[in-house]
Amino acid sequence: MADAADTVESPAHSGESRGRDYRETVFLPETPFPMRGGLPQKEPAIIEQWGDLYSALRKQRQAEGAPLYVLHDGPPYANGDIHIGHALNKTLKDFVVRSRFLLGHDVDYVPGWDCHGLPIENAIEKLHGRNLPRDEVQAKSRAFATEQIAGQMADFKRLGVLGEWDNPYRTMDFGNEANEIRALKRIMERGLVYRGLKPVYWCFDCGSSLAEFEIEYQDKKSTTLDVGFECAEPEKLAAAFGLPKLDQPAYAVIWTTTAWTIPANQALNLNPELEYALVQTERGLLVLAAVLVEKCMERYQLSGKVLATTQGKNLGLINFKHPLYDVKDENGVSGYQRFSPVYLADYATAEDGTGLVHSSPAYGVDDFNSCVAHGMVFDDILNPVQGDGRYAPDFALFGGLNIWKAVPVVIEALRNAGRLFATHDITHSYPHCWRHKTPVIYRAAAQWFVRMDEGEGVFTKDKAAKTLRQLALAAIEETSFFPENGKARLRDMIAGRPDWCISRQRNWGVPLPFFIHKDSGELHPRTMDIMDQAASMVEAGGIEAWSKVTAEEILGAADAAHYTKVNDILDVWFDSGTTHFHVLKNSHKDQSTWPADLYLEGHDQHRGWFHSSLLTACAMYDHAPYKGLLTHGFTVDGQGRKMSKSVGNVVAPQQISEKMGAEIIRLWCAATDYSGDLGIDDKILARVVDGYRRIRNTLRFLLANVSDFDPVKDAVPADQLLEIDRYALARAAELQNEILGHYEVYEFHPVVAKLQVYCSEDLGAFYLDVLKDRLYTTAPKSLARRSAQTALWQITHAMLRWMAPFLSFTAEEAWKVFGTSESIFMETYSDLGTPNAALLSKWSRIRDIRDVVNKDIEALRADGKVGASLQAEVTLTVGADDHALLASLGDDLKFVFITSAIKLVAGDDVSTSVEASKHAKCERCWHYREDVGHDATHPTLCGRCTSNLYGAGEERKVA
Repeated sequence: MADAADTVESPAHSGESRGRDYRETVFLPETPFPMRGGLPQKEPAIIEQWGDLYSALRKQRQAEGAPLYVLHDGPPYANGDIHIGHALNKTLKDFVVRSRFLLGHDVDYVPGWDCHGLPIENAIEKLHGRNLPRDEVQAKSRAFATEQIAGQMADFKRLGVLGEWDNPYRTMDFGNEANEIRALKRIMERGLVYRGLKPVYWCFDCGSSLAEFEIEYQDKKSTTLDVGFECAEPEKLAAAFGLPKLDQPAYAVIWTTTAWTIPANQALNLNPELEYALVQTERGLLVLAAVLVEKCMERYQLSGKVLATTQGKNLGLINFKHPLYDVKDENGVSGYQRFSPVYLADYATAEDGTGLVHSSPAYGVDDFNSCVAHGMVFDDILNPVQGDGRYAPDFALFGGLNIWKAVPVVIEALRNAGRLFATHDITHSYPHCWRHKTPVIYRAAAQWFVRMDEGEGVFTKDKAAKTLRQLALAAIEETSFFPENGKARLRDMIAGRPDWCISRQRNWGVPLPFFIHKDSGELHPRTMDIMDQAASMVEAGGIEAWSKVTAEEILGAADAAHYTKVNDILDVWFDSGTTHFHVLKNSHKDQSTWPADLYLEGHDQHRGWFHSSLLTACAMYDHAPYKGLLTHGFTVDGQGRKMSKSVGNVVAPQQISEKMGAEIIRLWCAATDYSGDLGIDDKILARVVDGYRRIRNTLRFLLANVSDFDPVKDAVPADQLLEIDRYALARAAELQNEILGHYEVYEFHPVVAKLQVYCSEDLGAFYLDVLKDRLYTTAPKSLARRSAQTALWQITHAMLRWMAPFLSFTAEEAWKVFGTSESIFMETYSDLGTPNAALLSKWSRIRDIRDVVNKDIEALRADGKVGASLQAEVTLTVGADDHALLASLGDDLKFVFITSAIKLVAGDDVSTSVEASKHAKCERCWHYREDVGHDATHPTLCGRCTSNLYGAGEERKVA
């Protein structure tokens, strides 16, 4: 109830009332928080204000004894400007950081950069030319990476990303380079490192081997070949098929998509359990899988008769001639007079082709394993393809040719030799280098590997109790995945992957500090001590220090004469894959913990950083380096296409920040379901901007209507709040429980969706709509108005915190108007108590009935029979339960329905009768009331307005 101090001074008694403009007596809200965001102009100042916010937050949380939360940063590569994918990734991480701070955690987030590897080497070659000395490549690469990091850091800060920017980690920091060597040593002690000749993925553009993580599959056009190998032992072949002899030359026919491997063929593979047929044709006797004879005859355009069949196991070790056996070069020299024995292998199948597989052990893992298992020694394996993709210059017939360009030459040679049975072009999925987007091959090379399964390693000290594959698969079962389908993806990759090739033949990277005996190929017996020495040197002077050191300086002159210094570097995925060790356990160990709570990257990192980190951590500690993995999709345009400069659909985050504000990027990230690919284009951004304006306008209304509210003096106790205000707080508490639940499991788009619905439906279309009359027309300090402001004040506090993780700039801007502490992020989520279930249920039903009434009023408005809903007088018929519910609102029912009058009638179902009021409209509150003009001094005012202005004020009980 208002007292004399709450009323507005009446000019009526001075004779000024008649003809007065009462608009000045309506308490319209005011706030310095503007309607227009002006984000591009305001954000830089807020970023500057946040300069030391991260460190201040950590100090505050640590002083409060808050639980530690570690988000370990997957390092972007220090090369080039950031793109929208970078922006997405870093912004999602920022949502995690800020929401965890607001949840009351001490959040450790150290931004990092991946600095070594081929892309930077390529950039140096483009800038300074090829064939630079190793020392110069390393020096220029370090300087280039440093420059790139500075640019990327500025762009990440512009997005509003909080983190330890003054002390990031870089894989090229001397301490990190040294600890990478120490991590390798530990993995060696566990018996998991060995040197071997194996076919590994090889990229000619990289000039180096590639890891599984660096492979992606794309369609490639290839030429298939059916090639005949003439039998060198026809008597054995006849016996295998149960025939006395062969009347024609016989050929084992293989099918392949890699014509360039035929010159290096050394064996044939047949499945021991498959049935093979000897088929008589115009071109001789052909050995084919029995189930494929008909298809092959059709492909070769031959007619055939099966003479006999036998199981593959009966054909083992029979020799066939290389298909170019009789071909001579221009000098009359034959380079292919060798036999290809039949080896039995399960990987030869009858799914396609001929059921026979030709084997070039240097260029296929299965081929290699089969040949080695049958006794072929490494020195006998033919490996004519060089690192640049060309055959060795002295290789017969094809020396010096690029293998891709050699394909038609090989085909023509086979045709001329009479060994080509068919050839066709196909398009199929093929491995490509994910950097160069060019086809790769398997190529045998002496490399260093981390072993996945049983076997011996070099310098084993305390062998792991289980294989690395077993340890990694077990660790996956203990990891939480967001979304859950990431678990199967990572598990499948670990289950099927080969040993990890960790050596690379490049300059810019962490060295393998090894010395190999020139004769035996063995490591120096002091290797483990040398690794400690190398780590100390690198820690003091970087990888450059080890590059400059000679064998004599490390081994002494006597030993140095017998050893060769290895110049290989570690796979760049070993760099980033061991950051859990050299960052969490070393460079930032005083502020962090191991394992991290979360790793967050794109879903391609199941074969990248997630994968390599899991392997190194399990190799070192038998455990994953993370408790949870969050994966997000790729950025695409509005039509789902990849970003491409040639297509012209690239969206640059720098341009969005400049034109619309980084806040729009943040809201786009938050509003989009990151579990799939995320579309972005001008139309999508326009919708984001529209959504932002709706939220901002709601926030502005809230701030304006509490601008004259002091919670210390003006707050109404909870038990004295009007019922609709208590309902509004219950609804806010209910929503907050949902929002915090989403934040706990890193779900951001439901938060945005629910916040937008809350602003438009719960607040805009209901609570704030109902509240306007009370806020604008009751006495400024009345219980009715202060009750509304008490609820709005608490809702504003809660809403600012809900939106702060993603609308961080706007929340901070509003906090400067509304809050009392230095930053909204110094706060934690509001305590709104337990939602009142009974109140929520009651008002949910009231709102449903209100919607029915509003539809009928809208129908009259459409017909022009009423203007605003206040002009309507409603007769509302409801059932007994609803009647009791609505009757409990008393005279305030009309305020809830925003009508000038409403009459309740008991009945069965909900029905309404709406008609236009016949009464006059109050000039001040716009209600149509019978008592307008009751006071001749104020002929245009209703009784409630004269009371609110000049009397004791109206009493509100519910709304």
